[in-house]
Amino acid sequence: MPGLPRRSLLRGLGIGLVAAPFVNLLRSPRTRAEGGPVGKRLIVFFSPNGTVPQHWAPAGTETDFTFPAGSILEPLTSVQDKLIVVEGLDFFGADNHEGGMMAMLTASGTQADESGGASLDQYVAGKIGGASRFASLEFGVQTSAWGAGAQTRMSYSAPGMWVSPDDDPLHVHGRLFADFVGGDAALEALRARRQRVVDLLVDEATALRSRLGTEERPKLDAHLEALAKVEKGLMGGAGCAAPAAPDALNVGDNAAFPDITATQIDLMVAALACDMTRVASLQCSHTISPTVPSWLGIADGHHSLSHIDDSNVAGVAQFVEAERWFAEQFAYLVQRLADTPEADGTGTMLDNSVVVWAKEMGDSRLHTCKGVPFVLAGGAGGRFKTGRYLKFAGESHGKLMVSLCQAMGLDNATFGNPAVGDGPLPGLV
Repeated sequence: MPGLPRRSLLRGLGIGLVAAPFVNLLRSPRTRAEGGPVGKRLIVFFSPNGTVPQHWAPAGTETDFTFPAGSILEPLTSVQDKLIVVEGLDFFGADNHEGGMMAMLTASGTQADESGGASLDQYVAGKIGGASRFASLEFGVQTSAWGAGAQTRMSYSAPGMWVSPDDDPLHVHGRLFADFVGGDAALEALRARRQRVVDLLVDEATALRSRLGTEERPKLDAHLEALAKVEKGLMGGAGCAAPAAPDALNVGDNAAFPDITATQIDLMVAALACDMTRVASLQCSHTISPTVPSWLGIADGHHSLSHIDDSNVAGVAQFVEAERWFAEQFAYLVQRLADTPEADGTGTMLDNSVVVWAKEMGDSRLHTCKGVPFVLAGGAGGRFKTGRYLKFAGESHGKLMVSLCQAMGLDNATFGNPAVGDGPLPGLV
C-alpha cells in the first residue's frame, strides 16, 4: 500500500493506537495505577425513570441477603453471587430527570475537574482505549426519537459534548463485523494481514530497544507487552466469533424494544469477546422514557408508570413488572459474560470485567436523585468480592465513580465535582 501512512494502515486493520509511533509512547504520562488486580473491561447498562425503593431493595445483610419474591431485583437471583448491590448513594448538584441523566455518569463534573466533565465510560476509554480498535462502543435501544440532548444522552466526552449511542443493530453489526462478510477465508486473510503488521512492529521495537538507555527501556518493554497481547488476541480467541447479521428491525417500533435489546446485548458481548473494545455501554431508552411495555401486556408508558403512587396498587405492580423486565435483561448480559471464557484462559469475561447497572434517579415518585441504586457485576480481575449488599446513607456517588476507575487500573482520586468528597467508596474493595 504505497503512500498510505502507517497509522492509517494500522487503524484500517483494527490494531489501533497500540501501534502508535514509539516516541509518543515513550513520552506518554502514567495514567494507570500500579499494583493490585484490575479489570480488563468496563460495561455500563442503563434503564430509565428511577425506581420504587421498597420494591427494589434486597432483604438481609451484606453477605446474607435475598431478593424478595416479586421484587424488582428477584430476576437477578441466578447471578446473585456475581453481584454487588449498592443502595443509598446521592447525586450532588443534580435533581429530577434531566439533572439526574446529566450527573449519573459525570458526577456533575466540569472541565476544570480531574475527570474533565467526561462521563465514566468516556473517561476510562480515554485512558485505556488506545490499544483497541474502538476506544469505546455505545449501543442504544430507542434513544434518539427526541434527538440528542440532556434527557436522551448519558455519555459525555466533555461538558455538553454528547457521545450518541447507535440504536440500529444492523448498522452496529456492519460497523463491527463488515470485515467478516467473506466468511472464514476472509477472516483468516484479515488475521494474516494484522499479524504481519504486528510482526513488523515487534521487529522495529526490538531493534529500537538496543539503542535506548536504561530509563527508557522499561517503557518500550511495556509497549512490547501490549503488542504481545494484541498478537494473542487478534480478532479474538476462545469467545470470539462473528455473529450472523441480525434481522432488519424498525428501531422506532415500540414492539421491537425487546428484540433490539437482546440483539444489542449479543453484539456487545461479541465485540468484547473479539477485544474490539474494552469499554462498552447499553442505553435502554432515556429519562422520561415513553416506551410502553406492551410485550408484558401493559398499556401505559414507562414514565407514566414510574409516577403512580401507592394508592394505585395495580399501577405500581405494572411498574414493578416493567422494572423486573429490565432486571432480566441485565441478568442476561451478566450470564452471557459469565458463559464466555477469556481468550488467554484467565477465567471468564465476567471475572475480568466491571459491569454497572445505573439509573438516573432514586425514588421515581419524588423526582429525587438521592438514594440512587446501583448494581455492579463482575470480579474486576479479582479486585471485587461479589455476592454482597452494601447500604449507604447519602454517600456521594462520585466516590463510586472513583472506585470504578481504580478498578480499571486508573489512579484518579476524584471524579466529577471534588467538593462533595474524594477517594473511593468505602467498603467496596
